[in-house]
Amino acid sequence: MNWTEQQIPRQDGRVAVVTGANTGLGFETARLLAERGASVVLAVRDTAKGERAAARINGDVAVRELDLTSLESVRAAAAGLHATHQRIDLLINNAGVMYTPKQTTRDGFELQFGTNHLGHFALTGLLLDLLLPVPGSRVVTVSSVGHRIRAAIGFDDLQWQRSYSRVAAYGQSKLANLMFTYELQRRLAAHGTTVAVAAHPGVSNTELVRNAPAVIRRPITLLAPVITQPATAGALPTLRAATDPSVLGGQYYGPDGLGEVRGTPRLVTSSPASYDLAVQQRLWAVSEDLTGVRFPLGQAAVGAA
Repeated sequence: MNWTEQQIPRQDGRVAVVTGANTGLGFETARLLAERGASVVLAVRDTAKGERAAARINGDVAVRELDLTSLESVRAAAAGLHATHQRIDLLINNAGVMYTPKQTTRDGFELQFGTNHLGHFALTGLLLDLLLPVPGSRVVTVSSVGHRIRAAIGFDDLQWQRSYSRVAAYGQSKLANLMFTYELQRRLAAHGTTVAVAAHPGVSNTELVRNAPAVIRRPITLLAPVITQPATAGALPTLRAATDPSVLGGQYYGPDGLGEVRGTPRLVTSSPASYDLAVQQRLWAVSEDLTGVRFPLGQAAVGAA
């Protein structure tokens, strides 16, 4: 059976935090969660855009400023959420940048790695104490088919200071999203309440492609009706990962069509590189050092699911 938005269970009494929720996939994710009864926090860099997005959603919606390119902003957002919420049921790490020219975050990290991975790593660690006491809580991190394209965790030049490829840097950041999810799940397993799950939207017709090189952007724009799906469909793998009662920690959801480009959400498999346990654990340690965020969890057992 195809999994559609009609399969999203009621979310009454649940609190969801969605990053990058003012547009595209994040907006559709937040909208459908709110319509199913969740109290949704739109965690966005531009609060004016966030307020305009909130006005288009039927339900209990609040806006919280969050700039993932600034660890100071991430810490402030987490502190604000602690002040207003006693629990979080769903943390959806959705926001991201793609194929940007070489830039750095306020903390000096390469922009795609810093935003897509390190910002979400820090946010998750700072909010995890609000998730751990909640049975059935989930951390859902949005990756991409791009995690397979020229993707590796380049520990010898993690911030692309020697040379820069916007495609490879994006692939690294999306691979990091998956490796973070798998390592987080191993560390969560002993607690038995919160699980970590990943999802990807296929190729969706959103603003994310605006920074792509012309050689990539032009074909996507011309062929959009054929090779992409609307944001409403692209959000469904995330929503399934967040709400389907059958989902297990450490799983990965994406479209069921050819090449996982479009279709209805199903369980998929990520690249062989993403399952490298030693790299996952090294990435975790490096991410802790770079962000200064330590998770309230012990070391994962080797081989633990």
